[in-house]
Amino acid sequence: MILKVLGHPVRLRIVEILRGLDSEKCSVNEIQNILDLPQSTISQHLRILKDKGIIGGSKKRVEVCYRVTDERVLKILDVLKK
Repeated sequence: MILKVLGHPVRLRIVEILRGLDSEKCSVNEIQNILDLPQSTISQHLRILKDKGIIGGSKKRVEVCYRVTDERVLKILDVLKK
């Protein structure tokens, strides 16, 4: 199931971005700035990733900060980079 979810290029890119962002730059707005896609598109993909347990979100002030929570996904990213 993880590979199916990561099979979409936008979701794969979001996970790569979240892996590289620090804890202060992990919001929808930051991801939107990097990908240059509509906020609604980013939010839809974040919801899918969150529903599948790949990422998690925590409230920071008025924004939600996302991070990769499934360690298997980080291993998959490592393999893909080789």
